[in-house]
Amino acid sequence: MIISPCISICKTDPSTGYCYGCGRTNDEKKIWKLEDTTDQWKKRNIELIKRRLTGWQLKSFEESYTYKINNGISLFKKNLKNE
Repeated sequence: MIISPCISICKTDPSTGYCYGCGRTNDEKKIWKLEDTTDQWKKRNIELIKRRLTGWQLKSFEESYTYKINNGISLFKKNLKNE
C-alpha cells in the first residue's frame, strides 16, 4: 500500500493549481481516493510531484512524508497534538 502524499498543508496555489504541501493538483487528489487507482500510478504521481517541488518546499515535503510513512501521521499533525 502506498501512503498518500498529503502532509496536511492543504492550500492550493492559485497560479499553478498545485497544493503548497504535497504538490498535487485537485484532480490528482481525487484520483488517489479512488479504489481502482493502482500503486503504479501512485508511485509515478509521487515522483511527478517531487519534480514539481523545489528548494525548502521539496525538503519539507520529503521530511514530513517520510515521517508520515514511518509514524502514520504528518509532522504538521504531530506538532498540532504537541501544542
